[in-house]
Amino acid sequence: MSRTHNAPELPPEIARRRTFAIISHPDAGKTTLTEKLLLHGGAINMAGQVRAKGEARRTRSDFMKMEQERGISVSASAMSFEFADYWLNLVDTPGHADFSEDTYRTLTAVDAAVMVIDGAKGVESQTRKLFEVCRLRDMPILTFCNKMDRESRDPFEIIDEIQESLALDVAPVSWPIGMGRDFLGAYDLVNDRLELMDRAERNVKGRSIAIAGLDDPKLAEHLPADRLEELRAEVEMARGLLPTFDRQAFLDGTLTPIWFGSAINSFGVKELLTGLGAYAPAPQPRATETRQITADEPKVAGFVFKVQANMDPKHRDRVAFVRLCSGHFKRGAKLKHVRSGKQMAISNPVLFLANDREIADDAWAGDIIGVPNHGQLRIGDALTEGEDLRFTGIPSFAPELLQSVRAGDPLKAKHLDKALTQFAEEGAAKLFKPEIGAGWIVGVVGPLQFDVLGSRIEIEYGLPVRFEPTQYASARWLRGAAADVDAFIKANRGQMARDHDGDPVFLTRIQWDIDRAEKDFPNVELAATKQMMV
Repeated sequence: MSRTHNAPELPPEIARRRTFAIISHPDAGKTTLTEKLLLHGGAINMAGQVRAKGEARRTRSDFMKMEQERGISVSASAMSFEFADYWLNLVDTPGHADFSEDTYRTLTAVDAAVMVIDGAKGVESQTRKLFEVCRLRDMPILTFCNKMDRESRDPFEIIDEIQESLALDVAPVSWPIGMGRDFLGAYDLVNDRLELMDRAERNVKGRSIAIAGLDDPKLAEHLPADRLEELRAEVEMARGLLPTFDRQAFLDGTLTPIWFGSAINSFGVKELLTGLGAYAPAPQPRATETRQITADEPKVAGFVFKVQANMDPKHRDRVAFVRLCSGHFKRGAKLKHVRSGKQMAISNPVLFLANDREIADDAWAGDIIGVPNHGQLRIGDALTEGEDLRFTGIPSFAPELLQSVRAGDPLKAKHLDKALTQFAEEGAAKLFKPEIGAGWIVGVVGPLQFDVLGSRIEIEYGLPVRFEPTQYASARWLRGAAADVDAFIKANRGQMARDHDGDPVFLTRIQWDIDRAEKDFPNVELAATKQMMV
């Protein structure tokens, strides 16, 4: 689907919304960039640095204790702030591959993505995987090449790698001046400005100098002769070899603008924010089983893409992150919870600044609001002003690691049931109850998820647990006519389980199990994903 420039018929409040995610390989500087975006947007006063000590370490987007201790993001956070004439909804996503499912779901709730690349490492494996998810949705991508203040690769080499490995045209909107210790700043190719970095004060915005092109003699006042000569040669080559920025190609997901900067030095961040406002799309249509929902529709509709429990340890709360897809929501509105068919009064909706939140009196299409609830809302649920909509494309993946779990204290088995069910509904893990035998089997995509789960159960429920290996390697959901599925279940009772929704799941040990089952039951599909629709 080709996206068009911001539609003139959108109400002004919706037209100024920009909802985007940040994707990257671990350690490319994504969380630092998130901090600096908030800082430039005036949302926070001091950026917490991931590698800093003590108080400064508490980065605003990493609110879980384990994230603060390990310095990695393991749970997507949503933050809203204003910059210039725009209202920005930023979703920080886990960079670690073990938490990619949370990232995939998050990408269903945004309209654009910022891809952060380490200047020394280029396009890394997790970046490539996340990019492919964006490509499936034709999502516009803005690229930020980070860490130019360290020894980095040649900018032409980085651009070539993006073009070749991601099959994506790259249009530089800034060009770096030097690198590593000699990194002085960047030249703004769109506005003919010299952007100089101030190393002394990391939270100062640096200096921006208007010039009349690269032949302006004023340049010699600010740059050493050798750097200036190098910049002129490289920019001439870049303008001759690389495409200029084309907004429609960007909106179609075939071209990315690239900025070069240093998030830790706050350099290039303001320019990236300006680009987000000018180039990224306003809230886009969302698909349901029956029709597309457009942002300018007067009635409110939205879907839950994430559930986070115990964000505030003092209150055992659960907050559903809802992407509003249409309409103008007002606090206290009664919306239909489509899965249950019941009305819900949304009396305390919140807007997030990571671990801070404030009551949202109103919100518009494109915004992400938090709805505190006691377990009624699950991932994929729709909230509407009456229409029975079912949003599509919110994935749930088959786990790649399955372990049984036991409470350290057998008398607390019921507490464990409650904790596991909560985390399954939150999307933090898959939960399976075998048809034969007692206990639970927990399924995850990566091993670090077991660490996080064990840690959270202990911290949030005071319940130490231990995970133990099982004979199973994966799980498959069953799809087909009821009679065929029933026959499959009877024939494979020893390997059957139910997930936390009560749906039948076939637990597999080796690929042969799947091959045999598909041969014996050709009318039953063994699905590796479960669409989380209401």
